[in-house]
Amino acid sequence: MGVLIIDTIEKGVVHLRSVYLDSNSGMPMWPEVISSMLPYMSEHYGNTSSIHAMGNEPKKAMEMARSHVAELIGADPTEVIFTSGATEAVNLALRGSTETASEGKKGIIYSQADHRTVTATAEDLSRKGVRTAMMPLDHLGAIKLKEAVSIMDQGGFHLLSMPFASQEVGTFQPVEDLVKEAAEREVLVHLDLTRSAFQVPIDVKKQGIDLATISSNDLLGPKGVGALYIKKGVRLKPILTGGGHERALRSGSENIPGIYGMGKAASIVKKRMGDYVPQMERVRDALIDGLLRIENTHLNGNMKMRLPNNANVRFDFIEGESILLMLDLNGIQAASGSACSSKTLEPSPTLMAMGLKHEEAHGSIQMTLNPNTTIDDIQYVLEVVPGIVENLREMSPLYNRIGD
Repeated sequence: MGVLIIDTIEKGVVHLRSVYLDSNSGMPMWPEVISSMLPYMSEHYGNTSSIHAMGNEPKKAMEMARSHVAELIGADPTEVIFTSGATEAVNLALRGSTETASEGKKGIIYSQADHRTVTATAEDLSRKGVRTAMMPLDHLGAIKLKEAVSIMDQGGFHLLSMPFASQEVGTFQPVEDLVKEAAEREVLVHLDLTRSAFQVPIDVKKQGIDLATISSNDLLGPKGVGALYIKKGVRLKPILTGGGHERALRSGSENIPGIYGMGKAASIVKKRMGDYVPQMERVRDALIDGLLRIENTHLNGNMKMRLPNNANVRFDFIEGESILLMLDLNGIQAASGSACSSKTLEPSPTLMAMGLKHEEAHGSIQMTLNPNTTIDDIQYVLEVVPGIVENLREMSPLYNRIGD
């Protein structure tokens, strides 16, 4: 039946094979990153603001990391500031730009392709009187360009926020076209690179981006660190006040081990992306092809124009949460909806915005890979999933009504 496949039995203990397909919610770290951080936890623990020798080494490490992050996205190091993660970077971009916008132009445009951090921040600003508008998505999860331009033409907006690709279904967004249209209307563009920076080449200068969010853990670096790219000339008001760290935009003693780890991860991604991304795409395609062989199974998002690590599928007549529970019993970890909203019972806002029915959205699961995912892992998943789907459909009142 494809369930409870035993990998090994050792000293009477059953061991199931473990396959991790929830990389959007948490990544493993590059081994070199872990070792690179250790000296900044034990030897070089001084404060970068100190003028004595113990502060010099951490300061050099931080600036080296800044250079590596900037190089990854085609920025100047002076345009990168470190934060506690992507959430803080998004908040600084949206709230900080709102505070400096002129009174008649305090407005944010976004979409359900955005991460919940963006949508929740925009909703909070809306409650405080900031104008907001949501761009519609097409059935593949891409922002509708014509409708987005129509919203910008209404005026009264200072910022358009979008992900490079949908954080949930992986569909690439029309970034080049939207940036061009926004620039013509003097609207800033914030690009969320959280899901993209480790698997898609980015050049914020060439692409005309004003603000961009990067997450350390999504580069296979440490959690609790992020960065915000701020194009020269773009003005933000800080959302944290204090000692004036990070160009007075992000006060607080810097997390040097984490920052150095993020820089190391960025340098590894820059060097190795051309090697591991094609392999990740092949593994992803094998996963999608195998899952779609199951009857009444569909791919959410664009088949070709999607992130290399993303497979988001829906199974008719059954609940995604039930599939996840059964997968976990077999040592396979996946997600239902975006990582930050999977705790709720509400259907995915992204899938609903794409026009899916309530039950279709609930029958969807998201499987996201990382460079460590192998074709053997996928073969194991494809051994297990058909039996799980068959079992759950046998219990489904929706499936049993077919033909009535």
